[in-house]
Amino acid sequence: MAPSKNEERASREARQRLKAYKARQAVHEHRASRRVRDNWIAAILVVVVGAGVTLGQLAFLQVGPFQAAATATPSAGASGEAETPPAVELPSPDFAENRTWTGTMTINDVPLAISLDGAAAPQGVSAFVALTQASFYDGLTCHRLTTSDGFGVLQCGDPEGNGQGGPGFSYGPIENAPADDVYPAGTIAMARTSGDGESMGSQFFIVYEDTTIPSDEAGGYTVLGTVTDGLDGLVSGVVDAGTADGSTDGAPAVPTTITSVTVQ
Repeated sequence: MAPSKNEERASREARQRLKAYKARQAVHEHRASRRVRDNWIAAILVVVVGAGVTLGQLAFLQVGPFQAAATATPSAGASGEAETPPAVELPSPDFAENRTWTGTMTINDVPLAISLDGAAAPQGVSAFVALTQASFYDGLTCHRLTTSDGFGVLQCGDPEGNGQGGPGFSYGPIENAPADDVYPAGTIAMARTSGDGESMGSQFFIVYEDTTIPSDEAGGYTVLGTVTDGLDGLVSGVVDAGTADGSTDGAPAVPTTITSVTVQ
């Protein structure tokens, strides 16, 4: 018996409903697949950005490899003519006398009162004091500034002015590094080559806002002491102007020079 018109209409409507259901199901599956893909992309971007920030922070504090018998590199003095920083030999840790050293570091004529802990970082403080007493730092530049949120550092003390120079010696080990990788505002610490705890020389950094610096395979960074007064003047006179190229990591827009350092 041939199907009635009502049966044909019902069958046609059933086929249409099935077709519409399959179409809706395909759209739903596509959207779900796209959400999964987008979530994966977002997660990957978070990891990549996070890794980039960490690597940028670590790279900021790296210095070029030092040679133990290297000759100090000439730097430009106030007259614009090349001057050779005085030769200094690495003193023993005993030179720090297991005591606190106090003094003044003047940067762009901004006086910073400093305190160095010779008991907590005897080798680092001994080297810094010896370089200071030889006037090694006078006239050297602060060549790098970082302005990322939560990562505020000014790096100084390179006779080449590009992050690759040193005093003619290198030393270790890492001393007095914070266990939690947090360097409070005012911290004075030594820069070094990534992964090498024996590569410290003359380059140091001043932390101008609380900063977290992840340790690498060698550990953290030797903390010499603190800026006890004058940090606000450094921030307003140098940091607030940012970097020369407007990036978050580069040469300060305001040319920055260590006028002098004295300790006793």
